[in-house]
Amino acid sequence: MQLSESFLPMAGSVGMSSMIAYFFLIFAAYAFLGSFIFSWLGKSGIAPEHRTSRYFTAVIAAVAGISYMLIAHFYHEMLRELSQLTDPAKREELLRTSYNAIGQLRYIDWSITTPLLLLKTTSMLKIQPSQEKNNIFWLLFADLFMIITGYIGEQQLTADGHIMVGNKLIWGAVSTVGYLVVPYILFTFWKRYKDTVQPEERTAYKWLALSTVTTWGVYPIGYLLTIIDGFNLNYIHISFSIFDVINKVGAGVVVYLAAKKILEKRVPDDATMSTHMVD
Repeated sequence: MQLSESFLPMAGSVGMSSMIAYFFLIFAAYAFLGSFIFSWLGKSGIAPEHRTSRYFTAVIAAVAGISYMLIAHFYHEMLRELSQLTDPAKREELLRTSYNAIGQLRYIDWSITTPLLLLKTTSMLKIQPSQEKNNIFWLLFADLFMIITGYIGEQQLTADGHIMVGNKLIWGAVSTVGYLVVPYILFTFWKRYKDTVQPEERTAYKWLALSTVTTWGVYPIGYLLTIIDGFNLNYIHISFSIFDVINKVGAGVVVYLAAKKILEKRVPDDATMSTHMVD
């Protein structure tokens, strides 16, 4: 729909899958905005030792929210051009070539947010940097290695935007090395420190660590699906948007609930009730 110089996409002109992808891009941006606001408003209602994790959640939400606003903006501009094309081959070509251009913003987002997610995870076991200096270094290095090499793999394109499949698969394999290191180190931390923290912290750590071998696994699958001719890349936009919200907002909720329960065990309910209320 064209309103003066403004454009709002509609399924009739851009297709249903494009509209669903656009919906979830905007949805993710809103979810991260809400997470950022709640992180600041809710920081007084948790155990003091976990307030740093709330700051991590706020930064993660801010970076991801800005990223998704940019992604949604460029996707919107792509839909404007798509609505003006009638040739099915040209429409498919635009959707395919725009995916890598728009998707690279996610890698820039992940290079900041995933290390913070991992630091937030280790904070649930109250691991001091001086205790595990080497392992924390390699944990963050492996994560950044995974993101950067994956980004390079996504950029294995010809001048006209076609994927160089062989090169992309090689860089994907290299990136997988970093991906495998992350859960290994997290499991090492679990074995060493799980009995040194409270049950709520142990449960939160377990859920966050398990996410690296479950929900994080969606991203390499999406990476591989891009090389399949004719695959609708809007489905990857949709999946990545949903799982980014689960991994980032969901992680913040898990930590908040654990830290809130710890505080409630220490003081009477009526003493903490006011901190749980938001005017």
